[in-house]
Amino acid sequence: MTQAIRVGVAGLGNVGVGVLSLLEANSELIAQRCGRPFLVSAVSARDRRKDRGLDLSAVRWFEDALALAADPEVDVVLELIGGSEGVAKQLVETALANGKHVVTANKALVAHHGTDLARRAEAAGALLAYEAAVAGGIPAIKALREGLAANRISRIYGILNGTCNYILSTMRDSGREFGEVLAEAQKLGYAEADPSFDVDGVDAAHKLAILTALAFGNEVDFAGVHVEGIRQVSALDIAYADELGYRIKLLGLSRTINGGIEQRVHPCMVPLDAPIASVEGVFNAVVADGDFVDTVMMEGRGAGAGPTASAVVADLIDIARGIRLPTFAVPAANLKSLASLQMNHHKGSYYIRLMVVDRPGVIADIAAALRDEEISVEAMLQRGRAPGEAVHVVITTHETEEARMIRALAQIGKLDAALEPPRMIRVEAL
Repeated sequence: MTQAIRVGVAGLGNVGVGVLSLLEANSELIAQRCGRPFLVSAVSARDRRKDRGLDLSAVRWFEDALALAADPEVDVVLELIGGSEGVAKQLVETALANGKHVVTANKALVAHHGTDLARRAEAAGALLAYEAAVAGGIPAIKALREGLAANRISRIYGILNGTCNYILSTMRDSGREFGEVLAEAQKLGYAEADPSFDVDGVDAAHKLAILTALAFGNEVDFAGVHVEGIRQVSALDIAYADELGYRIKLLGLSRTINGGIEQRVHPCMVPLDAPIASVEGVFNAVVADGDFVDTVMMEGRGAGAGPTASAVVADLIDIARGIRLPTFAVPAANLKSLASLQMNHHKGSYYIRLMVVDRPGVIADIAAALRDEEISVEAMLQRGRAPGEAVHVVITTHETEEARMIRALAQIGKLDAALEPPRMIRVEAL
């Protein structure tokens, strides 16, 4: 067996410890499969005294992560620190400048700086690998870059955040509201103390920007992603969705249209018979539509020390096997700069929930606002009669332009009978 690959690990949180545990537990199997053993030769973390359940006495310890990245006795640097700026970014840049391969689980870093880092990697003759940055243990990056490389991808979408999927699944199962379920998710460790990145859609948007670049050969454009979270989804919306034959999921979706690119993250009404509708709890799913392969769906755990470590080590094994692929499937110089399509041009169907006073003429006023924007109603629900009191009215529409829908809802919101702002959720035909 040939010489060991020397690995430097920067960041010893849950993922870093998971990687070291996996490399130790499956060392013989990994060496057999890639033809070379791995040797963890250096680590770097803030607290050297912390008990991590691992014996690191024989491993060189760097207080300065950048010194680890420049160390001549390290062949591959694992960036497991996190964050789009600061030490994590400097570490990757330093490692690439020294001709070292880099494996990262840092979706924010790749989403914000992926194009520049890909250029640096190619200029240095090094690899930048990031399977663990998207969907945890699901091999979504490898599938797009290798397994589906012969296909033109027309659309890619998925459930890209397990915290949001858990919250929405639990809201449906229990009938409880968002705030209560979020608090439970935090107690169970499924949501952070500050859950904003998850529940406001930012985490999913990072991952979507990366998948989009792989699928369509464009520069990574996180700024071009339209982002909405799940804070405004109510238990009532989830109940109505079920009645109408839908599940509500936070999806990331992207496609090319007329030379531009549409990237969006937001709650969606998904038909019950769509395979992704059955993906529950903390699980993720990634779906790609290809011209020859048709539709491929991958499902699995999108986070956690074990699944993420599995993806990190998969990248290490590719490096050991000598697999050399461009960071985003095509040379960085060939990545296209595509215009970001604005959501007001999006065309689709919509779910609308209104709270209005039950009195004569209200439905006619609502219909007039929709008519004036040439929006066609597919279905309407009103449960019970309460003359002079508040009732819910739920409407689903046929396909229309989003700008028209926004204008119509603004007019409906101005009606004297409207008691709260209209709620809107996009309906996806998957």
